[in-house]
Amino acid sequence: MSATDPAPPGRRRPGATFWALLLTSVASFMGALDNLVVVTALPAIREDLGGSLADLEWTVSAYTLTFAVLLMLGASLGDRFGRRRMFAVGIAIFTAASAAAALSTGLDALVAARAVQGAGAALLMPLSLTLLSAAVPAARRGMALGVWGAVQGLAVASGPLVGGALTEHISWHWIFWLNVPVGIALIPLVRLRLAESRGPHDRLDIPGTLLASTALFGLVYALVRGNADGWTSGPVLAGLAAAPVLLTAFVAYELRARNPMLPMRLFRNRSFSAVNAASVLMFVGMFGSIFLLSQFLQEVGGYSPLEAGLRMLPWTAMPLLVAPIAGALSDRIGGRPIIAAGLALQALGLALFALTAEVGFSYTAVLPALTVSGVGMAMYFAPSANVVLSSVAPEEQGIASGANNALRELGGALGIAVLAAVFSAQGGYETGQTFVDGLVPALWAGAATVAVGAVAALLIHRHRPAAPSPSQAAASADGAAETGPADGRDRTPVGV
Repeated sequence: MSATDPAPPGRRRPGATFWALLLTSVASFMGALDNLVVVTALPAIREDLGGSLADLEWTVSAYTLTFAVLLMLGASLGDRFGRRRMFAVGIAIFTAASAAAALSTGLDALVAARAVQGAGAALLMPLSLTLLSAAVPAARRGMALGVWGAVQGLAVASGPLVGGALTEHISWHWIFWLNVPVGIALIPLVRLRLAESRGPHDRLDIPGTLLASTALFGLVYALVRGNADGWTSGPVLAGLAAAPVLLTAFVAYELRARNPMLPMRLFRNRSFSAVNAASVLMFVGMFGSIFLLSQFLQEVGGYSPLEAGLRMLPWTAMPLLVAPIAGALSDRIGGRPIIAAGLALQALGLALFALTAEVGFSYTAVLPALTVSGVGMAMYFAPSANVVLSSVAPEEQGIASGANNALRELGGALGIAVLAAVFSAQGGYETGQTFVDGLVPALWAGAATVAVGAVAALLIHRHRPAAPSPSQAAASADGAAETGPADGRDRTPVGV
């Protein structure tokens, strides 16, 4: 039997769960790592290639922005052309763009390569969750999503450590070369070990994608360039004015589209709306803060890139330790209390950092802030994926996970732009004191944003997930082994 043939009905392909968890976790780790892998390399990149704060922001924002605006299109492409196939295509695009970034000799080329990387990640990330959900029995899905969430959280938070180590001991180019052998190894394994499936929708929403992409690009561009060019300059005003108009047009179009990229009816579900609002606010505060804190440890603390990454470990190690437990616990008591508590701890950690950040800081003074932030982030990641999938109908779980990932990445892009704007308005890179002058109000802004996210999480419906019935469990097991009905489209549940 070939890898493309479905297994006999009622029997899952041997090792399907293991291979699905391994391959989707490695691919999603690679995509999530590159969100922030450049942050500890920014001083070295600035020294090598030049550039202002706004230019450095784009090395991160170009990735997160294309990632965000193309994620839902990526999920739709998987539904239409095959999830495994498009997952492999996403890995290939990501790998090629990583090589292009490593070969960059100027900031413009680096930013362009990062944008293409984001497009590849927009394919592989949402499809990794869909493929994993389809391969795991419902009774164990919470734990599997916990591991997947832990891997993502670890990747996001360990980006500064990995980037710092490679930058210090080899060069900043190797933060991108690292992806190339991993991507090359993944592609044949995906083809051999994952089953193909399709979704119920096979039409692409090109107008919706264009409206959302243009609106979000205009907004992020205006936020990034506002302090440098002036908030009343023509391009900045144009971006600020066009974004709400285009977003309104996007919502209006999606409400009447036959196959919308983002079905607005999903937001009628209070839990879905609440968890997505919490996700956006979490990523605004977390991404923007990490972007600045990794530079703070080097610019003010005097640490090398590797030393700065190592001192972030109390933050980075927590997802690996806490997220699987949080995922399993969400199966028992629901995601609401875990997510809300996690966001509250993340906000507290950022506030503690704002209180202790100063030119002559000691590492022991900021250690509690790093630890509390790490625990909070870990408690958010796994339960949020579970809540998203359980709040919508089975046939809409693919697009729902794509929407959640897109909104999180949008929050990351906005977080870097907003907190960097606060930073540059109040301080700068001139001296250690001017850096701290900008950092402290930016951290308070991040803490306040995440705290609002904790309040939003309290709106998630309080419930204890019901155990799947025997028939549901059997259907889930069948769905992991089969590609679906005769028309080739997968209509089996892909989430709890």
